[in-house]
Amino acid sequence: MNLGVYIQVPFCQTKCTYCNFHTGVVAREKYGPYAEAVRREIAELAASGEISILPDATVDTVYFGGGTPSLLEPAALAGILDALRRNFGFAQPADCLEVTLEADPETITPEKAQAWLAAGFNRISLGVQSFADRELQTAGRVHRRADIFAAAQILRAAGFRNISMDLIAGLAQQTRESWEESLSRILEIRPEHVSIYLLEIDEGSRLGKESLAGGSRYSAEAIPSDDAMADSYESACARLAAAGYEHYEISNWGLPGFRSRHNLKYWRREPYIGLGAGAHSFDGTQRWSNVHDSARYAACIESGVSAREQIEPVTAQQALEEELFLGLRQLEGIDLARVEKKYGVSLQARIAGLRAQGLLEMDGAQLRLAPAHLTVSNEVFVELLG
Repeated sequence: MNLGVYIQVPFCQTKCTYCNFHTGVVAREKYGPYAEAVRREIAELAASGEISILPDATVDTVYFGGGTPSLLEPAALAGILDALRRNFGFAQPADCLEVTLEADPETITPEKAQAWLAAGFNRISLGVQSFADRELQTAGRVHRRADIFAAAQILRAAGFRNISMDLIAGLAQQTRESWEESLSRILEIRPEHVSIYLLEIDEGSRLGKESLAGGSRYSAEAIPSDDAMADSYESACARLAAAGYEHYEISNWGLPGFRSRHNLKYWRREPYIGLGAGAHSFDGTQRWSNVHDSARYAACIESGVSAREQIEPVTAQQALEEELFLGLRQLEGIDLARVEKKYGVSLQARIAGLRAQGLLEMDGAQLRLAPAHLTVSNEVFVELLG
């Protein structure tokens, strides 16, 4: 059995205005003890034998996310990977293994990049967001346009041949011209993978609270309209396709052979283990998560107490809804007959109206979102699952 492993590193240099994640700015002295706690969690989890998906499982994807994992010392990151190798075993040969590190451009140095590659990382996911300094500053990002180009050059020089970059459509102060410029620059760098996200106005973020209150801090009044965001997304779809990128998931594009193998596990409902504060896990029948507070997490691990906060069985109805929601996020869609047989249901009546509206379509045996209506996918999901 192949298994994905997610490592949560909940530390950042600053908090982005649009962020509602359980991350925080803490003293650097906290980084080392946290990494040690993750190593101990790995060893204890492997030794306990309490989770049925672990025996004989081979890890073939590892993803360090956050937060900003690149803030940790390379030796700490290497130590976590070594703990995984010793306790779970990695897929062989090496090209069967995908090991991703999320990094912010301004944190990358030649020494770090070389150390990451030597430790076993073979994929870097860069949090770019924009190539416009005004947008980056307004969003609370530390890096600037020049840092992105420098980071890409450093990573290539070190030997990385699998780089992902992400942009956000809808940042405050973004214009159509600045968006097209960001697309041009990312195509100039030509990373192997690109993610395009639409800005979400979340009430848990500083920007979200300000926007919902009608205020002007964080340039909340300068957030592009929904129509402008949709136009930006559609422009990205066209330009990335013309440049040879395969659009395989609503927010993700890859050059041939460079889809995110780890994230595909989530969309395909394959098993994965989450380690670290706030990390989630799934074994096919239940989901569980760790406590979100990093200090409390480390204290639990140090005292030998389980850091798990909740364990929830996945009902058949929930599993079906996940199959539909996650499956339809993939551009190839879902095998409708397989899903109906697996869950003993008929979905024909549920999808008939959406097909009549042109929002869903059949491509052979596959049910998929109509490519022309990807920007209203959430509305389709709400109606489909309602």
